[in-house]
Amino acid sequence: MLTRLLTTSTLLPLLRPSSRLMSSSVGLSIPHAKSSLLTCTCVCFDVDSTVITEEGIDVLASHLGKGSEVSEWTSKAMGGNVKFEDALSARLGLIEPSKSSIIECLKIHPFKLSPGVEKFIETLHEKNVDVWLVSGGFRIMIEPIAEVLNIPKDNILANNILHDEEGNYVGFDSNEPTSRDLGKPAALNMIKRSKGHESVVMVGDGATDAQAKPPAVAFIGYGGVQDRESVREKADWFVYDFEELTEVVKGRE
Repeated sequence: MLTRLLTTSTLLPLLRPSSRLMSSSVGLSIPHAKSSLLTCTCVCFDVDSTVITEEGIDVLASHLGKGSEVSEWTSKAMGGNVKFEDALSARLGLIEPSKSSIIECLKIHPFKLSPGVEKFIETLHEKNVDVWLVSGGFRIMIEPIAEVLNIPKDNILANNILHDEEGNYVGFDSNEPTSRDLGKPAALNMIKRSKGHESVVMVGDGATDAQAKPPAVAFIGYGGVQDRESVREKADWFVYDFEELTEVVKGRE
């Protein structure tokens, strides 16, 4: 019988809970992260591999036949191995996306939301929490996502690809805070100053998101798409499922 063939060593991997099942116990200060979610007035989200299941620039690069070269730079940037501005410049220099090619890419390959994120953001809105998308990705690709999630376009801080009158790529706006290293803490400070928020929580999957604390009072890492050890080690709470966060927010007064 099958049960006689299962030795103790065979059973051990089956008995060990996976990291995903243990996600609620991972983090530097989970009670602090939960308390912050219960009291903050603003939650800022990374977009790529957090709100959506892919890296937008990698999808665009693949559409333009430069997928492997660009994904290498993306991995370096998200792992914190190179300055973000260097990786951004290198990736855009490889693909030089025209405006028409970006629009075509979005039509052929619409982005998918991460499981549970729509409900989480809906719950934040119900509790009158200000929601922002703070991304090293591109506004032209993020605005359709914001529309689906009922997030105003004014609540997006992201990079702008520059095109000439014919729609040809000519560069990117280096004045955007998210175009450079340590851009996300700068972006969150801008949000705090302009909106008067005293308590902001950052949610994301990458090294640039972890950099946002401070000024964020808590950093919640998301590993449902990319599980990065370097991010897990810096997160106050590291989760694989947005449902865990939704349940906390439901407890707000």
